[in-house]
Amino acid sequence: MHPMSELQIRIYTSGDTLPAGLSDENFFHSPQLFSICRQTPRMRPYMVVAETADGTVHAQMLAVVRYRSSLFPPYLYRHCRILGEGVTHPAAVEQPAVLFGLMLQRLTSKLGRRVLYMEVSNLTQKMFGYRQLRESRYFPVRWMSIHNSLHSHTPEERITPKLQRRIDRAYAHGVVTDAVQTDADFGAFSKLLRRHNWLKPKRYIPSDAFFQAIRERGNGSLSLTRYHGHVIGCSAVVYSQRQAYLWYCAFRRKSYARLHPDLLTIWHAIKSAHAEGYEHIYFMDVGLPFRKNRFRDFILRFGGKPTSTYRWFHCAIPWVNRLLSWVYRD
Repeated sequence: MHPMSELQIRIYTSGDTLPAGLSDENFFHSPQLFSICRQTPRMRPYMVVAETADGTVHAQMLAVVRYRSSLFPPYLYRHCRILGEGVTHPAAVEQPAVLFGLMLQRLTSKLGRRVLYMEVSNLTQKMFGYRQLRESRYFPVRWMSIHNSLHSHTPEERITPKLQRRIDRAYAHGVVTDAVQTDADFGAFSKLLRRHNWLKPKRYIPSDAFFQAIRERGNGSLSLTRYHGHVIGCSAVVYSQRQAYLWYCAFRRKSYARLHPDLLTIWHAIKSAHAEGYEHIYFMDVGLPFRKNRFRDFILRFGGKPTSTYRWFHCAIPWVNRLLSWVYRD
């Protein structure tokens, strides 16, 4: 057993110096994603590691700083995002929440004034690390999470007959969804994804290098929905620990409303994850739990389970952080 005083919290920014004992099991905190982000423009990864003096790794957590800019609307800033609470290793005798708190405190101390805000999302449990996040002066915003179980019932058993008829009718009219395979496919994927999110400044879309690496390294899949050669939908799904995660998607809903490109694109992602034997598919950005949320209601039509969760934020401007902490007090 190692007393807490012997644990050292180190932050690595170069792949050449990463400890040998890091785990690749959780993709969102893996050296693989670290490497992908290092090679992606406007991204800088920080691997936070709790380890002993002899190099035994007790926990790891990957944070990614994103550089954001736009001419319309005009803005320029950096923010940091952490997807989940990190990975606790078998060697650890400390509680996962304690290790998470130590790593978060060290990271916030290093980056808190260098980025506009820091965000922690997609925690496995709503109340995980609540005390540690509060101690580091993060404030919670209520969020919505949805996932579909793929192991107890087939996707067809979770949707209504009306929805199944709509899917069948779209396929009968010639709509197809398949994987991105060629450079031309990838160009069409990137074009639609960026066009769909052009007027959504809150939605961060990485450069093409990020999606190319995801596809080439086998960490996920990119798909296109077509109608007679016209690309009308796309999606990016990543895999980790026998789970599938729908990370990005885009559709031409208005131009091809009768063909329901959003329906067919999401349906293909669910069906593919089920066929590959994944246990669940998670929809990573459903949004705030407003009474009316069109995307949330749409995703729920596939038979998913909604759960209330938190996203935690820390603003670099002290008085703004205090104000938002009061506004979002729970």
